[in-house]
Amino acid sequence: ICVKEKTHPSIFCTPLSLRGVSRGAGAYLQLTFRVRGRVQPGQVASLSQGNTETDSTHRKTPGQESNPRHSCCKATTLPTLSKKYGSVFTVYFGPKKVVVLAGYRTVREALVSNADEFGEREITPMFADLAKHRGMSRSKLLQIFPKVLMNHCKPFNTSCPTNNATSNIIASIVFGSRFEYDDPQFRGLISRITENIKISGLAEIQLYNTFPRLVGWIKSRHVILKNAETTMRKIKDLTQKLKETLNPQICRGLIDCFLIQKQKDEDSCVKDTQFTEENLLYTVSNLFGAGTDTTAATLRWGLLLMAKYPQIQDQVQEELTRVVGSREVHVEDRKNLPYTDAVIHEIQRLGNIAPMAIPHKTSRDVTFHGYFIKKGTTVIPLLTSVLYDESEWESPHTFNPSHFLDKEGRFIKRDAFLPFSAGRRVCLGESLARMEIFLFFTSLLQHFRFIPPPGVSEDDLDLTPAVGFTSPPSPHELCAISRQ
Repeated sequence: ICVKEKTHPSIFCTPLSLRGVSRGAGAYLQLTFRVRGRVQPGQVASLSQGNTETDSTHRKTPGQESNPRHSCCKATTLPTLSKKYGSVFTVYFGPKKVVVLAGYRTVREALVSNADEFGEREITPMFADLAKHRGMSRSKLLQIFPKVLMNHCKPFNTSCPTNNATSNIIASIVFGSRFEYDDPQFRGLISRITENIKISGLAEIQLYNTFPRLVGWIKSRHVILKNAETTMRKIKDLTQKLKETLNPQICRGLIDCFLIQKQKDEDSCVKDTQFTEENLLYTVSNLFGAGTDTTAATLRWGLLLMAKYPQIQDQVQEELTRVVGSREVHVEDRKNLPYTDAVIHEIQRLGNIAPMAIPHKTSRDVTFHGYFIKKGTTVIPLLTSVLYDESEWESPHTFNPSHFLDKEGRFIKRDAFLPFSAGRRVCLGESLARMEIFLFFTSLLQHFRFIPPPGVSEDDLDLTPAVGFTSPPSPHELCAISRQ
């Protein structure tokens, strides 16, 4: 596919290869900058959606000048382009026009002050394939770590235990019961979900989203579809078992509540009800997908950052010992743990697990910051530019819990803290995620000290994010030393 230079004198288009696509595959992207109705030449740049910028050769650790979370060539990143073209600019993913919003004030103005205009949901071809537009608008905690870790420093990959723990929270809410961590059905469910989220961020899936009619044969797309089909079948089997033992007087979990309402609608002959078996399956699948990866990724960033910055881990554990002692941590303790709360917020800010958020779409024609944006235009609210906004954060590219503390050490809220986005499309699971992260993180730090594996120093711990739809840490191992 070759995008030739157009005859319009004010548009400059150049064929570009899509970074990260499997060898031989390529896409050609155009970049233009729109100012008050006129189209001016833009910089030649290679762009792709998702978190694909993971070239560790350009990686720097926090405290150095470059952004530690976006490490490919600076000229090819959306945050860098915003510095040249401003807080509102246009890029083209193949033939698709996308408006990018950058910076805290611009993103908040669009998503909150103009929520109706920028509040529609963009459905990419891959998501359309999966969902078909369906769906509805602690004592066990330490089991996630093998008992051997209680007395020995055996390095372990943090991915599996954090994924298992967060997914079991969703299972408890949805099914009304939790899985055993060695349950093969549970392991298969988590494996398929995490694989799909990882693959969804690959450049070849973004190529499919750009040219769905041309590259539907891409292998990664079929892996995602196969995983999704298997997951739906397994969820259907679990739902059927709950249906067979359903008691309308007792609601064990979300599925029971759904089935009870479904039966009521059927008895009342309600037309066009959303309480259908198909919607139930997609809703449960979406809850596992959205509720597992993001929270687990945040916890993994937290443990990695504690191992990399032991002096901060020391202060968290000192505060936990002084305020909580040996009893279990409760949600109500948060207000008495200002430093710990600040550390958790800073983990979420620097972790930046959804750097490009979920794409939005304009519901109608809108003029924004002097730019005319047509109805149906895809809009990317660049959350990474909010969480790293140099005009809002004192040291945006470093791990600095003081961002959330006043001079007296009291916790303070920051307006530019938007890891869950804002407006109509704010994350529906924000309250649950915040509670999970707080309880998991504090309970783990209460019982364990996290350090690098033998032979690895704190400086050697790599903060390069992995490729995926979200932005978790790259695979790594840590040691957990019991504090008991």
